Amino acid sequence: MLKGKTALVTGSTSGIGLGMARALARQGANIMLNGFGDVDGPKAEIAALGVQAGYHGADMSKPAEIEDMMKAAAAQFGRVDILVNNAGIQHVAPVEDFPTDRWDAIIAINLTSAFHTSRLALPSMKKANWGRIINVASVHGLVASAQKSAYVAAKHGLVGLTKVTALETATTGVTCNAICPGWVLTPLVQKQVDARAAANGISNEEAKKQLLAEKEPSLQFTTPEELGELAVFFCSDAAKNVRGVAWNMDGGWAAQ
Repeated sequence: MLKGKTALVTGSTSGIGLGMARALARQGANIMLNGFGDVDGPKAEIAALGVQAGYHGADMSKPAEIEDMMKAAAAQFGRVDILVNNAGIQHVAPVEDFPTDRWDAIIAINLTSAFHTSRLALPSMKKANWGRIINVASVHGLVASAQKSAYVAAKHGLVGLTKVTALETATTGVTCNAICPGWVLTPLVQKQVDARAAANGISNEEAKKQLLAEKEPSLQFTTPEELGELAVFFCSDAAKNVRGVAWNMDGGWAAQ
């Protein structure tokens, strides 16, 4: 379905981003990966699906590096057809104790980076009259949780950016939508599970159950593969008039 297209997925060397990269690659899209950690493994995995795999290690908190990444993607593949803004970090603390440097980093990486990638991708998408911007927000872009002020603020902002971008491209072949997952067992969430297990002296499995029971009625994690298939849907002709939505895949979290 996406043969000949190129997808740039930020934060895609593991977790949700890698799941989305895999799903898009299976549909024939070439992939530009981004992120820290292991690079060779994900690149080989994507290439094994019969598409081209590139990589750029841009720090998503730095606009100049983001611009260099977008230029590199265009140089290697022609242009970015599908932009998945997935990079994100987390820190948990009450508002009055929240470190200001952590606030700045979370806003920069979880929100501002999506503005920079979008503004740089949109001209070529509009020129081609085809493009897909998929912002990986969170159920925390729809509802809040205590001690996550920066993350919730950033994700609410990302949903707002999604809506504005969708309105500005409404009469074109470019769409912009947000995906709002609940709990996904990524390395980021596993750290929270580990911390809960250690603090409460319980097993990792029991910590997972407690985490899910507090928020997610389905009592199951959403998987990166499921989120990847939703991204594929957004790229399909069936979704060409799906514009500006914040589509939650959260096991009923926001329905409560």
